[in-house]
Amino acid sequence: MRLNKFIAASTVLSRRAADAAINDGRVTVNSLPPKQGVDIADTDEVRLDGELISPRQGHTTIMLNKPVGYVCSRDGQGSHTIFELLPAEYQRLQPIGRLDKDSSGLLLLTDDGEFANQLTHPRYEKAKIYEVTLDKPLEPLHQQMISDHGINLEDGLSRFSISKIDSHALDAGGEQGAGGIRRRASTSLETKKDYNHHARRPQPPNPPHTLRSRLQRQNPPPHSIRQL
Repeated sequence: MRLNKFIAASTVLSRRAADAAINDGRVTVNSLPPKQGVDIADTDEVRLDGELISPRQGHTTIMLNKPVGYVCSRDGQGSHTIFELLPAEYQRLQPIGRLDKDSSGLLLLTDDGEFANQLTHPRYEKAKIYEVTLDKPLEPLHQQMISDHGINLEDGLSRFSISKIDSHALDAGGEQGAGGIRRRASTSLETKKDYNHHARRPQPPNPPHTLRSRLQRQNPPPHSIRQL
């Protein structure tokens, strides 16, 4: 097993984060700093930050219905964090991606670095879908502008797909980090976003699909938690 995959299977780090940890000198193999891409044998001793690690026999992944007003970092810098909502046994889990403080909805947390990598790495082309509520109907011209050309923001072109739910609500889909982009895009169109809710991830990987769909249908209360 490649070293970065071994670390991802043993910790909450993704493969990319594992590569960074190797480059930063945080990893040793048999007490020596390893090279990138080295294969790990069953007899090798791998340590991260001095702590002996080995692949877990099982992983924990939960769904959190994140409420508005909470950030996804452990250090909220004055804001409430999602970790205030988690019982002690889930405090070690890491969020898969982020939801803005002003966004609510589905957030996955896990200790499975490989699973997190499959959902967040750009090559897997996973998308997020948000339900966005506006303070006035979306003009057909604006919808066409978004669909055909995207929206020019200060940090570049934003492209995402939208489909109308009704005159004041729409589904907006795109890649990671899309919530903040959609909020700024609605502002650039002089349309206020009143509500931004992460509804789902399309094409979910394996069994969690059933539980996630059932949770969505049941309209769970804010900060409800369910283990997958």
